[in-house]
Amino acid sequence: MSSHAIERLEKIMNELREQCPWDRKQTIHTLRQLTIEECHELADVITDENWKGIQEELGDILLHIIFYTKIGTEQKQFNFEDVINGICDKLIFRHPHIYGDVVVKDEEEVKRNWENLKLKEGKTSVMSGVPRSLPPMVQAMRIQEKAKQVGFEWDNKEQVWEKVKEEMEEVRVEVEHFDAQQLDTAEQPVAAEKQRMKIEDEIGDLLFSVINYARFLNIDPDNALAKTNKKFLDRFQSMEKIVTDKGQRMTDLNLEQMDEIWNEVKKTSSL
Repeated sequence: MSSHAIERLEKIMNELREQCPWDRKQTIHTLRQLTIEECHELADVITDENWKGIQEELGDILLHIIFYTKIGTEQKQFNFEDVINGICDKLIFRHPHIYGDVVVKDEEEVKRNWENLKLKEGKTSVMSGVPRSLPPMVQAMRIQEKAKQVGFEWDNKEQVWEKVKEEMEEVRVEVEHFDAQQLDTAEQPVAAEKQRMKIEDEIGDLLFSVINYARFLNIDPDNALAKTNKKFLDRFQSMEKIVTDKGQRMTDLNLEQMDEIWNEVKKTSSL
């Protein structure tokens, strides 16, 4: 990393903080949501394997790091050197197999040691490092990975798939129970809401199990869903264009007609 480039960015940040009305009024709290957005923008271009976009978004995130450290310096809490030295010290401490005399046999043992060392640092739970603000799917995967590090894990993917099927059946049973009761929200609001909450609970369990199965297959479920969302959007917008080019609107077509166009778009997009 070029120290000159970092110094240039710090100089610009100092100038903006002193001279720009918008930059001058920012706090760690006003920057928080913007930082989250930047991280999601980075995630998008990573999914697309857009290297130019990745470079640009990393620059935006680096700006945020410099911004936070500028505010930290102003508040006499920490400076940029403190941030860098802090992560250096942490990496050295948590890699005793590189910087010490600990011997590990594989990456799983490295991860287990990492979690044990975090507990020595004062963490009270292996789950304490899972941010509450993570998107639920990403959070679920991190929870499962953390549990794995202490041995709370299925033995193989076949067992996980059986769990997925078990959760699917539980969803089906609760939905059928809801239909059999013929619950009317207006006439039986409490009973209807209670049953819907049961279904919601079972669907949550099912999603958690599917995420776990994807993890056993070394598939990132969040990235997989992001790609599926993008694929659906692209195909749906192509379908809309075909309909518009014919002088029609989507609402003019029935489901069968839309499905026919959809299948044509799928054939084209898969070529």
